[in-house]
Amino acid sequence: MEDGRMDRVRSRVAVAGASGLIGGALARSLAADGHEVVRLVRRAPRDADEVRWDPEGGRVDAAGLDGCDAVVNLAGAGVGDHRWTDAYKTRIRSSRVHGTTALAEAVASLERRPRVFVNGSGIGFYGETGDRAVDESAPAGEGFLPSLCVEWEAAAVPAREAGVRTVFVRTGLVVARRGGAWGRLFPLFRAGLGGRLGDGSQYWSFVALHDEVAAIRHLLDREDLSGPFNLTAPHPLTNREVTAAMGRVLHRPAPFAVPAPVLRAALGEMAGDVLGSARVLPARLLESGFRFAFPEIDGAIRAAL
Repeated sequence: MEDGRMDRVRSRVAVAGASGLIGGALARSLAADGHEVVRLVRRAPRDADEVRWDPEGGRVDAAGLDGCDAVVNLAGAGVGDHRWTDAYKTRIRSSRVHGTTALAEAVASLERRPRVFVNGSGIGFYGETGDRAVDESAPAGEGFLPSLCVEWEAAAVPAREAGVRTVFVRTGLVVARRGGAWGRLFPLFRAGLGGRLGDGSQYWSFVALHDEVAAIRHLLDREDLSGPFNLTAPHPLTNREVTAAMGRVLHRPAPFAVPAPVLRAALGEMAGDVLGSARVLPARLLESGFRFAFPEIDGAIRAAL
């Protein structure tokens, strides 16, 4: 990485969350270009490219990170995987905050520190924005997700204070065939059961999985970039517009609607995330020269398929 370009020089990159949707895609992309990917695992390592860690317990084998050019942390219990009971909210928080703290402290402790630490975050940082567009200059919102994201990002302080370039990727709703919100939407729409959620006026800030990975690699490459970056397509749409696009691309009508009271009864507090509106713009990413391959929703859906 002498010239700061990981796409030109073979590099060693540690990825936490490599079994997840985004982490897995990133690991495959890096490996395909000849980079060495070190995967953080919660069990005893089986191969030389694995490092053991315990994110909830806040422990990581720091020696396994020695010699890495970059560390990417995309690990964390799924926000939409379960109803938000108090116990599950605690698990969501501990898996992110404790895991990030452990990695940041491990990075800071190394004699040969990586050049960059990329840490996951989310557009939940901004909370409810209604139809108001926000970028990275906006303050944190209120509620569980904003407070989680604030703690999550703050946990990376040890790496930054040790002089490691630190980047936060505030990811939107990832359009992918499997996993994430779209992994659940595709089967419904294919079956002709798709439709808007609530009144459909809430903004969904989406990003194609291809662009998510490309943006992370862009941030790994650019040694002049640090701090928060919104990883969302430049044109957020309302849920009603997303629903229409899904029906259009999949050639399926989308006549149904799930009323807000039904969603609240079924999902509890998590319904606020589904019905909430987040109109988030990738201002800093665009200013850095990044170009989206799939800036529009139709292209993002086709790319996922």
